[in-house]
Amino acid sequence: MTRLMDTTSNMPTVQTFGVHLLIDGYGGSPDALASHETLAKLLRSLPDKLFMHAICEPVVVEVGSNNRKDPGGISGFVMIAESHISVHTFPKRGFVSIDVYTCQDELNTEAIIETCKETFKLTDIDTTCLKRGVRYPSLNVYE
Repeated sequence: MTRLMDTTSNMPTVQTFGVHLLIDGYGGSPDALASHETLAKLLRSLPDKLFMHAICEPVVVEVGSNNRKDPGGISGFVMIAESHISVHTFPKRGFVSIDVYTCQDELNTEAIIETCKETFKLTDIDTTCLKRGVRYPSLNVYE
């Protein structure tokens, strides 16, 4: 195997792999947070809105109570060619946890946040946006 290097520095050339947006939503509508239809619709529409490509139908499942911190809700996931979108709702707490991970260089975080706030009728949110794979090789490192 040959490892490709930047000939000027003897280091692998790198780039950023992608972006990971994490949203924690509060004060949401218990009905919206418990709706399989609402979550499936979000997971079907969000990839198109972000110019991404779903590679499977969304999966939405009921999740029962697991412990005192988790009173149950629904979880949904869709694989996209660019990575994935996952959502975990907790209707009894008015809370939702959303991850949008993409290998695209940029992500329209405002559109995602507004769509999620509207979908679940959230009154407050916390967000974190991370660069992923900050040392992702620009070229194949093994041939």
